[in-house]
Amino acid sequence: MAIDYKIFTQSSQFPSAWNTFVQHDVFLQSSYLKALEHSSPTNMSWYYVGIFKDEQLAGIAIIQRVQLYLKDMFRIVSNSLWKAVVRSILSKVLKGNILVVGNLMQTGQHGIFFDENHLTQSEFIKTLFNALDTIKHTIKQLDKKKVRVLLFKDYFDDDTIHQSKAEFKQQGFYQLNVQPNMVLNIPSHWHNFDHYLNDLSAKYRTRYKRAIKKFGIISIKELELEDIQLRSNRMYELYKNVSNNAPFNTFILHENHFYQLKKELQDNFKVFGYFLNGDLIGFHSLILNHQQLETYFLGYDTIHQQNNQLYLNMLYKMLNFAIDNRFKTVVYARTAIEIKSSVGAKAIPMSMYLKHTNFIINVMLKWLFKVMNPSSNWEERHPFK
Repeated sequence: MAIDYKIFTQSSQFPSAWNTFVQHDVFLQSSYLKALEHSSPTNMSWYYVGIFKDEQLAGIAIIQRVQLYLKDMFRIVSNSLWKAVVRSILSKVLKGNILVVGNLMQTGQHGIFFDENHLTQSEFIKTLFNALDTIKHTIKQLDKKKVRVLLFKDYFDDDTIHQSKAEFKQQGFYQLNVQPNMVLNIPSHWHNFDHYLNDLSAKYRTRYKRAIKKFGIISIKELELEDIQLRSNRMYELYKNVSNNAPFNTFILHENHFYQLKKELQDNFKVFGYFLNGDLIGFHSLILNHQQLETYFLGYDTIHQQNNQLYLNMLYKMLNFAIDNRFKTVVYARTAIEIKSSVGAKAIPMSMYLKHTNFIINVMLKWLFKVMNPSSNWEERHPFK
């Protein structure tokens, strides 16, 4: 039976079977990908791979081409001279074009899918490697740029992709641990937020009450498409307050990103604004992915974040929305691990597969990342009775 692949550069080129094939994951569907195409970071472009068996769609992959620049990577200066030196080396190593199988804008495995009834994993991975070689050649031919790094992200420990470790190793990839995904599974007896509060220990109920008291007279409003368009400049300013404090970044969102997502995803994308005396001082966004509520980008005014415990209150509001709307899981993603743990999220280990196309640098890469990404030094919280 013949296995072939096609490479697309726009979601409008997808075969008619695409959305039905990936209906389980909104991050693989054309509406989400179309929104990203119209609001991608300036250093990011897209390739999509369709893998066919006897001309029937049997597997797909989402691939981001990211052009990394030194100014975009490490935005916080380290106090450690040794770490600063390693960061400088790592920045120069990673600078340039990288291909990401997956989505840097969302934590989790939202990059590959195949039908096990029509393709073995070995067939899928082998064909995907061939497609990546074609994309690398195309970039070299058209743009005179060499792809420096290949990355497959993010995989839980029980993901079947780890059954292909031998194939990744043969291709020169290293498996590296990354920060965990913070996930809160909602028990079946939580029918409203009071049920969550009842399960908290006295210490954490007090913490919640203190956060609500500091929240004060701030009001929350869901923002519709017109609201997002009207307030896009302010939202972008608030987003950058948070983004600029991240120790490592590979991109900056486009200013119309939230507008485009709302336009394409409609009710599957929610944005909630936080107002004080009529002024927008913060927002958080959510993507409704079937039974999973995926937390997305947020922003806040730094002053009110401190004085009103804005971020902690946002975490509570996200969970409240999930419980009220009968989601089974809240995916809080991988930043601010300890505070998310205090709300009840659990750290689920994740890893990635990474390769530099220069053999000598590739040998160094695993060591560099171990130095820069040591085991997380944080205290797991236990908020429930």
